[in-house]
Amino acid sequence: MENIALIESFSDFKDNKSIDRVTLMSILEEVFRSALKRKFGSDDNFDIIINPDKGDLEIWRNRVVVADGMSEDDNEEIELSEARKIEPDFEIGEEVSEEVKLIDLGRRAILALRQNLISKIHEHDSTNVFKQFKDLEGELYSAEVHHIRHNAVILLDDEGNEIVLPKSEQIRSDFFRKGDSVRGVIKSVELRGNKPAIILSRTAPSFLTKLFEQEIPEVFDGLITIEGVARIPGEKAKVAVDSYDDRIDPVGACVGVKGSRIHGIVRELGNENIDVINYTKNEQLYIARALSPAKVTSMEIEHFEEEKDGKKGRVNVLLKPEEVSKAIGRGGVNIRLASQLTRYEIDVQREGIEEEDVELTEFSDEIEAWVIDEFQKIGLETAKSVLEKDVSMLLQRTDLEEETILEVQRILREEFED
Repeated sequence: MENIALIESFSDFKDNKSIDRVTLMSILEEVFRSALKRKFGSDDNFDIIINPDKGDLEIWRNRVVVADGMSEDDNEEIELSEARKIEPDFEIGEEVSEEVKLIDLGRRAILALRQNLISKIHEHDSTNVFKQFKDLEGELYSAEVHHIRHNAVILLDDEGNEIVLPKSEQIRSDFFRKGDSVRGVIKSVELRGNKPAIILSRTAPSFLTKLFEQEIPEVFDGLITIEGVARIPGEKAKVAVDSYDDRIDPVGACVGVKGSRIHGIVRELGNENIDVINYTKNEQLYIARALSPAKVTSMEIEHFEEEKDGKKGRVNVLLKPEEVSKAIGRGGVNIRLASQLTRYEIDVQREGIEEEDVELTEFSDEIEAWVIDEFQKIGLETAKSVLEKDVSMLLQRTDLEEETILEVQRILREEFED
């Protein structure tokens, strides 16, 4: 048999660990049958024998012997005189098997056949990679930085699979160099054309959950369960934990002595401040714990008939004046995370004698008119009504930027502190 490059390359294909022998045989036969169809119009009467381990290939064409001048299809029929050149004792009606040499397909057909074969192998590899990573969605994964783009970091794992870490999925303080090992969770896997697009995330709440599972044995073993996670990536997070074993202190087990257990997680997340709280089904107690370090005096819960934007209801929380800033947190971070964790809109109110309220329009010399209009559109006419609202809620209901809202609240707060 001709020793051409196509046959020699079989040994390369068989060494590809992602393709088993049966699958490789199937791909090879499919490619050759496609070439035979193009050359002869049909492949129904061909037998293909392949041994990819040795690089052997045989193609046999089976034709029925007909009388001279009676052949209607040269591919499926052979005239008697031609058949007897192969074997002198052939008779009409018998079947003739004749080997087809690859060289008979023509040089261009062989080149096209090889390209088609490579394409099919790559397509099979891509499908396998897609299935492999689809099963890993939401799981922790590590890969090495290959190169860095302005909008993403391209990673390669040990098997050479390309994984993308977009800028939007990176923690703000993340800084990578070529060769660095990066951890995250597989956020999504899609087939784009024939190529799988694997997206890694370091900002997803599930990344923090998986880090707890990896770093804290009681979480990995199921003795401690994580009931909720809220994150502002790289800045602060709140994690609610529980245990069915009364002998285990879930918060203490997660934090460790002097924070020893959680330290590795904090470092991995760019020094993200992590509050770990005890989960409870008592909603008032859960909300109070979520607002820590602030101490809540009392609260009123209003449940929605149906969830709105993922929120179960609204809570009016009463606090002593010195606790208000703790509950809200710097830049509204604490109250925003408490709202995410508990799935309640949280409004904070000061305890004590009600101060006289002030119309927003009284601050027109410090606050631009269009900003006041944005608040008035959602029914907030006074200074206190704006101060009592959560920043995240105001971001959702107005077209204002967070910096603008925080600056307005600062101006209004000074009115009452004075």
